Amino acid sequence: MAEILVLVDHTHGAVRKPTLELLTLARRLGEPSAVFMGRGADSATDALGRYGAHKVYVVDAPEVDEYLVTPAVDALTQIAERTGPAAILLPSGPDGKETAARVALRLGSGLITDAVDVTAGADGPVTEQSAFAATYQVTAHITQGVPVITVKPNAAAPEPAPTDPVVEKQDIVFGPASAAVKVLSRAPRERGDRPELTEADIVVSGGRGVNGAENFAVIERVADLLGAAVGASRAAVDAGWYPHSHQVGQTGTQVSPQLYLAAGISGAIQHRAGMQTSKTIVAVNKDADAPIFELADHGVVGDLFEVLPQLADEIERRRS
Repeated sequence: MAEILVLVDHTHGAVRKPTLELLTLARRLGEPSAVFMGRGADSATDALGRYGAHKVYVVDAPEVDEYLVTPAVDALTQIAERTGPAAILLPSGPDGKETAARVALRLGSGLITDAVDVTAGADGPVTEQSAFAATYQVTAHITQGVPVITVKPNAAAPEPAPTDPVVEKQDIVFGPASAAVKVLSRAPRERGDRPELTEADIVVSGGRGVNGAENFAVIERVADLLGAAVGASRAAVDAGWYPHSHQVGQTGTQVSPQLYLAAGISGAIQHRAGMQTSKTIVAVNKDADAPIFELADHGVVGDLFEVLPQLADEIERRRS
């Protein structure tokens, strides 16, 4: 079977969910091989094998920790030149998209970003993307070189397919560009018990209609009952009601959960660009003409301060 390279997203060896999704998608196209950058490969190998990685290419060099994305570009490019894969899959975050663009340029290959689905086609991988606030679904395939594709989180449910992966350490020649920007320090980001916004299966977001930082408690209550992440519109963030790290939108974080609940959000194009690929969208808004309803699968015209408490009470009742 054709080899498919998957760049591993991990934190000190703990493999993150988007990588497991990529391995699941890669199995549709061929035989997945994971490319692991940095330390912690021993602890990651079991998880990678559980989700179908037949090989794990390990690049453990000082450059990986000391510099930004360019070491990953050098590694993926050189491993691709050695192995001749049928495709390269990366997570669709900021680092993943920058790495993918550079790798595609070096390999003389086509590039597709923000795919929400990948399937096998007669001429190679076929991707699906959402465009213009989900007004269009775009189907595409790459016609030149090794297809380089970044995939949004939650594009597929991780499905185990246990293997016993072969681990191969790779010697990489890092070019001058890899040392152009050096990491001076790192500090762990403070986070609570809620899931990461980009990886959450459910996101509950509040907007201008929340009308104050203290009122985000109603958003948080529903989110916690659903095991969801909390999001916010740009208007809510700009007003200082919620941290910028929770902003969903074109200039914030792009999410693609199984369920997106938008409360008090009108649905301006800037916000829609960040959540349009959600599998199911539920909107709560007092304005029956709010643009968000054009995108929503289910809509409730009503006051969020009446609707959400009833929703929370019903969730609690059904769980009791």
